[in-house]
Amino acid sequence: MSQGRLRRLNLLLQVPPVILTGVVLVLIDHTSWWGTAVLVVGVLAAVVAMERWTADDLARVALPCLAVTAAVWVFGALVADSSTAFYGLGVVGSLVVPQLPRHRIAAGLGLLGFIAAVGASRVLVSPGDVVGDLITYVLVPTGVFVVATPLLYGSQRYLDLMKETRDREAELAVAQERIRFASDLHDIQGHTLHVVKLKTVLAQKLVHGDADRAQEELREIHALVADTIAQTKNLAHGQRRLNLSAELENAKNLFEAAGIDVRVDRLAEADPRTAELLGQVLRETTTNILRHAQASLVRITLSGSGIDIVNDGARDGALPALSGLSALRQRVADEGGELTVEQGAGRFRTAAAFPGDGAVSVDPANPEAAAAPAGPAGSSGPAGSATTRALESSR
Repeated sequence: MSQGRLRRLNLLLQVPPVILTGVVLVLIDHTSWWGTAVLVVGVLAAVVAMERWTADDLARVALPCLAVTAAVWVFGALVADSSTAFYGLGVVGSLVVPQLPRHRIAAGLGLLGFIAAVGASRVLVSPGDVVGDLITYVLVPTGVFVVATPLLYGSQRYLDLMKETRDREAELAVAQERIRFASDLHDIQGHTLHVVKLKTVLAQKLVHGDADRAQEELREIHALVADTIAQTKNLAHGQRRLNLSAELENAKNLFEAAGIDVRVDRLAEADPRTAELLGQVLRETTTNILRHAQASLVRITLSGSGIDIVNDGARDGALPALSGLSALRQRVADEGGELTVEQGAGRFRTAAAFPGDGAVSVDPANPEAAAAPAGPAGSSGPAGSATTRALESSR
């Protein structure tokens, strides 16, 4: 399950019950408008903490939410005669304690002691029904906290396990790409070295009997080695000729391995003159999504005039500086096209368009053929180097 889908599931399962329970408790303890307003503040702090917990961003609001809910509990127990004012602190504390990197037990016991001490202080300000107050203000709040904290700790461990599984899948994808890279390197150098060995042996035999033929063999060896060096450099820099269909298939596999849903729409075949450049745009965008985004869905649309890639994992803030796409923008412009990079409303879009390019239309009655790109037949490039570059290079 992708991180985005898991967050939506947590939002659906966790936040509504927190809101509903808080509303019910506020209605039960409703005595005055100012007392109700304070209780509502505690519930809102609990909702904020839960929402941030589902986004794996609780640390940023943990201290403010703890401070607010603790103050609400003190106010409710000592001033407003509200036994349900502990609710916000119980929720926030149960979320915060399991996420602490260490000293969880000590922190939990400390928070439990604070809840009990504040509740017990109720007896000092209102010495009427001592036993009833101890049950209502001490036993019930501490019991709820003791029960809720292990449950939320289990949920946190489950989320951590899901994240670890997703990371392992990404590492497996990287390992597969390294194997593919090694295979490409073997294809380039293995054959060359074998031919060089045979030609060297032949040149040794001819050097005394046929010097001209020996020199010819040596020249061929020199040319072969020079060509192999050039191919190896191109391989190392990801510049071997790309096959767009292979890049589409590879991007789809990488996203799925990382737990990201991907939709590929091939409305038409790209013009052969620009297909390789579109493949490079797709590869670079795949790298950026895997490295920088928190995407749950990526949609790739290939048309006769270009390619459009949209993901829903854009982070808040200014448009990031992506040097790889910046370099490609000039190359696309040199070929008469335009590379567009846009960010907004949680989405990041990369589009390369070449107006006027010819295209081979895809039969709408057979969309499956378009949605399932062919494998890398005839491709000599390392179609999967995007993940390797994503984790090993730095911009």
